[in-house]
Amino acid sequence: MLYLADSMFRIMTPLILLYLIIGILIISFLFNMALEILNLRGQRSDIPAEVAGFYTQEKYAASLAYHRERTIFSLIVSGFSLAITLTMLGLGGFGWLDSTVRLFTPSGLLQALLFFGILAVASDIITIPFQWYSVFVIEEKYGFNKTTVKTFMMDKVKSYLLGAVVGGALLSLLMVLIEKIGSGFWIWFGAAAALFMLLVNLFYTSWILPLFNKLSPLPEGELKTAIQTFARKVSFPLDAIFVMDGSRRSKKANAFFSGIGKKKKIVLYDTLIENHSVAELVAVLAHEVGHFKKKHIIFSYVLSLVQIFFTLWVVSLMVFSENVSLALGGLSSAIHLNLIAFVFLFSPVSALTGLLLSLYSRKNEFEADRYAKENYDGVALAVALKKLSADSLSELYPHPVYVFFHYSHPPLLDRLARLK
Repeated sequence: MLYLADSMFRIMTPLILLYLIIGILIISFLFNMALEILNLRGQRSDIPAEVAGFYTQEKYAASLAYHRERTIFSLIVSGFSLAITLTMLGLGGFGWLDSTVRLFTPSGLLQALLFFGILAVASDIITIPFQWYSVFVIEEKYGFNKTTVKTFMMDKVKSYLLGAVVGGALLSLLMVLIEKIGSGFWIWFGAAAALFMLLVNLFYTSWILPLFNKLSPLPEGELKTAIQTFARKVSFPLDAIFVMDGSRRSKKANAFFSGIGKKKKIVLYDTLIENHSVAELVAVLAHEVGHFKKKHIIFSYVLSLVQIFFTLWVVSLMVFSENVSLALGGLSSAIHLNLIAFVFLFSPVSALTGLLLSLYSRKNEFEADRYAKENYDGVALAVALKKLSADSLSELYPHPVYVFFHYSHPPLLDRLARLK
């Protein structure tokens, strides 16, 4: 297989590979734009009877306007990103950056770290005006934004530092394995990625989340007692319950749990607690517990590993190809150029695997809803879902084709119908 892949990349000239990459990027953009337009045209002005008590006509009009504005803005950002990428490809920008970092060090590892570090920082800086507009104009306009300028800037600094440490470590390991082991690197790096995912799941709430948000133990009271009672009833290994200051950045609400084995931690956004009754909050947590009881987390982890190993195997087929590097404007073979090219060339396959995972995810959501209904209270869960939808101005009539390609969770009306 490695021989066939190498032969294929030898047959395909750098110019053909470049045209292939450009074609993939343009077709992908046009396809996603068509889906967004299709979804926009499917908007309806009538309020569904199932949620009529939670939406005023004014609020529903705001929901339609919010999604229309977010969609148009998203298309503008995607078009801008495509234009920058095509410019880089057409003018040999990636090759120029490769030649530039080679001037500073002969080490392939350091060249890769500089190459990806510069690309990451430059791409983020270029898009900061769009990020700013999204947070301080659109989200502010519809009453969601609670982020201050200071918080926005501090999040940037923390993200850069975290990305440099974690991303730099993973990239360094990948480069060392490629250089030392050769085409068989993918097995070892896949194993390292599997371990990394486990560690993130285990320590995310304790180590990473506190860098950006404040976590406080849930005070004693009716809510904590109700959660603990339900956890004991269904034998859920609950270790701690925290409240997160989600209101520091947005009025939107959420809840999740993390951890492995008997070290499960539940995290509730303060915005969720403020807007829901005790029964509704426990119903939401019962849904999350349903994912645990139905072993969705384990199966999702296994599927993610399959996806990672498959992706790394495909990387191994082209990571040493000189023609791929030349297609991006390089003067000679460079692993980091080939990794960038891989992201472009693999995107159709990545979209397909993402689609399959979304199908699986939507099935899991229905099963978790059913678990909450059977083991706690389906009516309370339905009310909680309606409130969450109304408070976040969720889309009530997404186009079925758009849902098929983009939704990891079923639309609200589908979930309510199943709960009945």
